[in-house]
Amino acid sequence: MREQLRISGVPESIVDDAVLILSELLSNACRHGRPLGAREIGDGDIRAAWRVDKAGRLTVEVTDGGGPTRPVPATPSVTARGGRGLNIISALAQDWGVRDGAGGEVTVWVTVACGARYDDFATRVAAPAIDFSAPFDDLDP
Repeated sequence: MREQLRISGVPESIVDDAVLILSELLSNACRHGRPLGAREIGDGDIRAAWRVDKAGRLTVEVTDGGGPTRPVPATPSVTARGGRGLNIISALAQDWGVRDGAGGEVTVWVTVACGARYDDFATRVAAPAIDFSAPFDDLDP
């Protein structure tokens, strides 16, 4: 994935986010989903895909055979060993969701913007512009 996205001209910071997102989605599919294919014999796989559309949005998808619950962000305790994956994805993604397919397949998809969203995020988390020198200008030794 990393190499294909680099060749496609996706910025390195977004490639890093996409790799993390794919890792989280695959982990969730392995832990909570069933493999694709014939369930009675345990035959099947988990399918991953990614693409960049003409507007520069990267979409990452993972499809499995479904599971007993729907993917939703959790609220784990501070000491919990897991349960943060979809919250991480939500923080990195422009959008994400779940799509049901034929035969019980479930696809979790994540869209990452390759442009303005990252500029906006950097602006939102920037340190406040406080000039600490102004209050001390009147103090002369």
